[in-house]
Amino acid sequence: MSDQGDSKPKDDLRKQIEIIKSRIRQWDYAYYGLDQPLVGDFEYDTALRKLRDLEDQNPDIAIVDSPTKSVGGIISDLFRPVTHTIPMQSLDNVFSFDELRAWEARIGKSLLQWSDSEPDNSMQVQYVLELKIDGLALALSYKNGLLVRAATRGDGTTGEDVTANVMTIDVIPKELKGPFKSIDLEVRGEIYMPLKAFNDHNEYVARLIESNEAQPKDKLKFFANPRNAAAGSLRQKDPRTTRSRNLSFFPYQVAYCSAEQYGSHFESLKFLQDLGFGINSNTELLQGLGEIEAKLSRWAAERHTLDYEIDGAVIKVDSIELREGLGSTSRAPRWAIAYKFAPQEKSTKLNKISVSIGKTGRATPFAELDPVLLSGSEVALATLHNEAQVSFKDLREGDTVIVRKAGDVIPEVVSPVLELRPIDAKPWEFPKLCPTCGARLYRIDGEVDWYCPNFECGAQVVARIAHFASRQAMDIAGLGETNVERFYKLGLIKTAADIYFLTAKDLLLLARFGEKSSSQLIEAIDVSRTRPLAKFLVGLTIRHVGNVAAEALASKFSSLSSLSQATSDEISEVNGIGATIAANVVAFFANEHNQTLLERFAKGGVNPTQSVLPIVHKNTLEQRSIVVTGTLVHFSRQEADTAIRNAGGKPGSSVSSKTFALIVGESPGTSKVNRAIELGIPQVDEAGFIRLLETGNVVGS
Repeated sequence: MSDQGDSKPKDDLRKQIEIIKSRIRQWDYAYYGLDQPLVGDFEYDTALRKLRDLEDQNPDIAIVDSPTKSVGGIISDLFRPVTHTIPMQSLDNVFSFDELRAWEARIGKSLLQWSDSEPDNSMQVQYVLELKIDGLALALSYKNGLLVRAATRGDGTTGEDVTANVMTIDVIPKELKGPFKSIDLEVRGEIYMPLKAFNDHNEYVARLIESNEAQPKDKLKFFANPRNAAAGSLRQKDPRTTRSRNLSFFPYQVAYCSAEQYGSHFESLKFLQDLGFGINSNTELLQGLGEIEAKLSRWAAERHTLDYEIDGAVIKVDSIELREGLGSTSRAPRWAIAYKFAPQEKSTKLNKISVSIGKTGRATPFAELDPVLLSGSEVALATLHNEAQVSFKDLREGDTVIVRKAGDVIPEVVSPVLELRPIDAKPWEFPKLCPTCGARLYRIDGEVDWYCPNFECGAQVVARIAHFASRQAMDIAGLGETNVERFYKLGLIKTAADIYFLTAKDLLLLARFGEKSSSQLIEAIDVSRTRPLAKFLVGLTIRHVGNVAAEALASKFSSLSSLSQATSDEISEVNGIGATIAANVVAFFANEHNQTLLERFAKGGVNPTQSVLPIVHKNTLEQRSIVVTGTLVHFSRQEADTAIRNAGGKPGSSVSSKTFALIVGESPGTSKVNRAIELGIPQVDEAGFIRLLETGNVVGS
């Protein structure tokens, strides 16, 4: 009886393991073989970790062909198989600082055992931190300095020969440079699709579908995410298709070199740079977990500022000698670990597809979801972009869908999980009428979007006012969309100009507004009266006039009055302003409703100042780290970071010995100011910041 009692739990455990193993294999095939993910990274990593834990806890159960012991990957029949002389391994993952510290402790213990010595200064380990690019691993082989073969990782032992396609990627050297250009070399790295190329492709596909201009030769496909876009673009029969996808590449390892000129990993990357490879400028040599954790925290918050997707960072022991001592498992090196950020993709249920009306009247479909925790916040809504994408992705109410989040923007639905689709799910149809005011929606020739024609539609009015008060426009703190909608429904504001006639007495009559919050909002409104002209132009919602066009117009026309009287030809002469934008600007100021609106702004004391934002000369900051604290008058925080990058600098999140200058605005952070004083870091005000951007020189405040 006892034997039977013992065998049943083991049988149940074997079944559980087989279910998880089968599920992972199915996900691997869809992800690597079809470039069509069925689940997000978080679900995949969770299942793999669960399987590994079950195996570790039950070593007596034999697990044949376990995914935990191999590198995930599928070999496509389209390409000739290639056997890797040196296997391409994967990486083990950690998801918290505690797990990262445990990994470092294992490193220290292993090095002591390997060296058979007591700890001393020589055992201090330096690490290299590299951003973990979300792309496709690639091995490049050079013979006598010439690229002779390119292969995907595949299953780690056998990959796909994609040489012809890689030859079309401009950033990958076809011939090495420098004094060691005739060497034999194998370089591993990541093929990826820049976000601009990814977004441009999806917009192009949407336009072709909606304009009915698609030809049979056009292989129309919306990309689900940049990683799968890169993989699919590389695995093309026709190399010309690969060339058209604007792929890029970052090397991360020298697998073999016939003339080693380095003793560490960081030096090997510099060596690759001398040979003609583009190295990721965010790769850093660090000492100890304190520096590593600070960098990880920074990139977790700032990953959306990059033009490529990352899902974490890789920490590697720098010394090649120490790496040899640490060795590898069958699947991954012990000297490297991947720190994974909070998930940006998860699966959930799509309950309903609704439509929202924006500030220009554009009708945008969005998904109402079962709430799911994504990148540290609960997500219940996600954008669906437009009718074309809903149709092309075949999203239906009731579907289980993959939702992804990139940066601070609203999440989007990537794709449905067809295996879980309800049998009664029906294709979704775009509504014919505005869900807010009931007006019949229309479409502009050549565009993919539908619009509500009713300028007085409540949803449009609220969206326009909220946009006017937003950070990118007049930056009125405390006047977000929720309060705008509330004030609109109560009749306190009907246009953006009405904001400037609000009083503290009006606000004190409302629930949740006390004396402090009321006075703060009135003060924020008062400060906004003299925002720069460019900010005011952005807030007016003139069609196609965004930040760049607004800055150009404000630089040319010193006042709102002179711009309003300019002709279309005069406006078209402004650098970067074409005939379409010029016509939109002239039409805006000629509109009777807008003239009345501008008169009311003037009565409310709104007097936009001439723009003072500098013309940034490229690379004036030369990779210097600049930290901003407090509130700036002419820059939002995002705009300040962008200005720093445009000048060749690096926006910093904390003050350190590497900080070149601290920009101090209103109500600065005390800790940053004190740290700058302690380290002797120059502090400058906003005027000094502008001079710094223009000249690269610090002038103290």
